[in-house]
Amino acid sequence: MHNDLITTLAAARKAHQMTQAQLAESAGLSRMTVQRTEGGDLDPRYSTLAEMARVLGMDIIAVPSSLRPSLQAFIQSGGKFLGQPEGVDAPPSVVDGLRR
Repeated sequence: MHNDLITTLAAARKAHQMTQAQLAESAGLSRMTVQRTEGGDLDPRYSTLAEMARVLGMDIIAVPSSLRPSLQAFIQSGGKFLGQPEGVDAPPSVVDGLRR
């Protein structure tokens, strides 16, 4: 899970066409911290990852492990369950489950 998060943050940085130095400066971190985090050479604190995410316009959320596969499928389907007709809103069950 930890590596998934770091990989996602690195991909988001690249999608924003930011260098590690630019991300570091915007997040109040050293370039070396960003480089070592992305390279897997550093076990970062939550606050480091949260600042990186904030700069990239992202939030880090905690999701119960049992709901992770359903949430990933929901997100990958664009907010719809597979096989759901076009124009139909996603049922509230997944979202409601996360709010509890």
